[in-house]
Amino acid sequence: MSRAVLALDRTLAFLLGLLLLAVGAAAVAWWAGELDRVWPTVPDTLRLGDASSAVGAPWWPWAAGVAGVLAMLLGLRWLIAHVPRRNVGTLALPGTPGRGSLRIDPGAAATTAAQVLAETPGVRSVRGTMHDDRGELVAALSATIEPTADLATVVDRAERVSAELGHVLGIDAARCRVQLSVARRGRRLPRAE
Repeated sequence: MSRAVLALDRTLAFLLGLLLLAVGAAAVAWWAGELDRVWPTVPDTLRLGDASSAVGAPWWPWAAGVAGVLAMLLGLRWLIAHVPRRNVGTLALPGTPGRGSLRIDPGAAATTAAQVLAETPGVRSVRGTMHDDRGELVAALSATIEPTADLATVVDRAERVSAELGHVLGIDAARCRVQLSVARRGRRLPRAE
């Protein structure tokens, strides 16, 4: 699914959710007799035609209130269902089918890969996360390197860490993205006296 379609779906879902919340709040306000606070220009009498007998029935306020609460809950559920979730739960290791399969936490694997990359000379810090990006498992390693770091050494180590991470996960759809940023200033080291 393209990003434009996802953006349109999320925008429409958000607007529909807000509409459902507003309709639900108006129905609850109507049930409580406070509709003029929600809709200040509401006419004194709503002409409902044949439905006027139903509106005048003693059960109508209760039905409107329940419908309003249900509309609000539906709107909230819709909004929550469309919140993008990029985190990844545990994954079954390949070659272990069935209920007793071995599982791995990919976030912990990404954190360990970050720790291994952080041991490279010239690397100041590394943060590793794992997320789902349009159906692909992506390990994102963000490293900050010293201005004096040997870039070839850091890149070579990052490629080896990425390959090892892919081997550990054992999933063909897994990818590793390494982002390197150079620190603005070199780290001051303490003087030895």
